Amino acid sequence: MNYKLLFLTFVIFLNGCVTQIEKIDSITQTSKISFSTKGFALIFDDQLYSDNLVNRKIENRSLIIFQKNLKKNTMVKVTNLINSKYIIAKVGKKTDYPVFFNSVLSKRIANELEINKLEPYIEIKEILQNSSFVAKKAKTFDEEKKVATKVPVDDIKIKDLNVKVKKKEKINKSKFNYIVKIADFYFIDSANRMKSRILEETSIKNVKISKLSATQFRVFIGPYSNLNSLKKSFNAINTLQFDNIEIIKK
Repeated sequence: MNYKLLFLTFVIFLNGCVTQIEKIDSITQTSKISFSTKGFALIFDDQLYSDNLVNRKIENRSLIIFQKNLKKNTMVKVTNLINSKYIIAKVGKKTDYPVFFNSVLSKRIANELEINKLEPYIEIKEILQNSSFVAKKAKTFDEEKKVATKVPVDDIKIKDLNVKVKKKEKINKSKFNYIVKIADFYFIDSANRMKSRILEETSIKNVKISKLSATQFRVFIGPYSNLNSLKKSFNAINTLQFDNIEIIKK
């Protein structure tokens, strides 16, 4: 018997198995990367639909959101980044809405998260289907959805008219201060070229470069102290069709 040939065959087989395992591990690791985005949400009302800004409706008590990058029925964690409150929701059908916003939320979700309409800064994070977390939260979502269909939109409250209740107004202590990150570059020359392009091809003037490290230079516009000015500049820069533009709170 040729033992050398047998041994060589075994080694080749073993190497093939190892390669296959590495491929499987690589696929598994890739599948664990979930989509997430930070930005401003649009809170749905019927006027948005009437004005053709949003081409689908959301029920007031719904736990559905519209999000362009995710498939229908994807479970997501929606977090109000101002107060860290979050809720589990589900992505609805593909819907058109203004590019400035990262999603459209129902009034219920906005109320649950206590979102300030002047600063609706949120994070949407995909919940992976193969996680144990999603099974538990999917069940909770379905239970909440059943309750939502039985509860009227307007809550009925019984008050004793003889008792004077002093309401405490909630004060938003968060200062509106955001920048729009265009891109990070390894070389300062590349960052300067990007800055020049923005100045030449748009009406935006407040383009800046910050040195994050010896090998990282960030091109950004801002800062902005209110939502309208931020939205105007975002729409202006969007005409250049840059990828991965990000709104960051300072």
